Amino acid sequence: MRNALLIAELSLREATRKRLVSVLLILSALFLGFFLFGVYRLELTLDQRAVDAGLDGRSATGAANLPVMFSAMFGMYLVYFLGSLMGVLSTVGAVSGDIESGVMQSVIARPVSRAQLVAGRWLGFTAVNVAYVALLSAGLLGGVRLITGYTPPEALPAVALLLLAVTVLTSLTVLGSTLFTTLANGIGVFVLYGVGFTGGILSAIGTLADTPTLATLGRVANALMPTNALWLGASYHLQPEIMRQAGEFSRGANPFASSVPVDPLLVAWAAALAVLGLVAAMWRFSRRDL
Repeated sequence: MRNALLIAELSLREATRKRLVSVLLILSALFLGFFLFGVYRLELTLDQRAVDAGLDGRSATGAANLPVMFSAMFGMYLVYFLGSLMGVLSTVGAVSGDIESGVMQSVIARPVSRAQLVAGRWLGFTAVNVAYVALLSAGLLGGVRLITGYTPPEALPAVALLLLAVTVLTSLTVLGSTLFTTLANGIGVFVLYGVGFTGGILSAIGTLADTPTLATLGRVANALMPTNALWLGASYHLQPEIMRQAGEFSRGANPFASSVPVDPLLVAWAAALAVLGLVAAMWRFSRRDL
């Protein structure tokens, strides 16, 4: 375990040395500034409309504040998307990159088992990815609250589901890094990410059109790659009751949000998939010929 923690620390230092952390901080600050400026302008417009209508103000959870609610949820979807990109791109060469560059031969010559090496790389990159999503979520939701006074009703469970989705992607990317080249791994994980997204779309169409086959295909896709289902579960927690009622009225036609909570069994499967991905990566790399 000590060796795995040492490798994790080295992975964090590597991310810092390659300026991954600094680039992320700068680009994330630009993203937050751009997004929150749009929220600020939206708030000014809604306030002016309330004044023109002769109203004293707007309720933070009333129908007049729906644009702000949708903006907050859409912002969190962008956090999920950026976190997914981060989870894949930062980890895509976790093992294969060192093999292709020839560094791995010198690393495994030291008293560190291959399983410990994979575990350490996973710990390091998971720490970076989880911290990134947590900080970006806090910055976005905190900024929206500061500007508008609105906070999603159940932000903590929503962020927890996003962190689990990023952890699943990180585990699968580390596993792919022990199986394929860096390029092939990146393509493969993005295809899996697309499978999960497609599952959400198929489920929405199947529910709206009352087509059981499409709905079943969507559930299968979500089971194979549960990241999008975790986002839909997070979107449920981000919506006040008025938004959930609108979703029920539309019969789930919006593939980017859900009016029902995520199945606890699916959350458990996602957590198990993250663990299985790490264990499989450790096992595979321990038996791989370099």
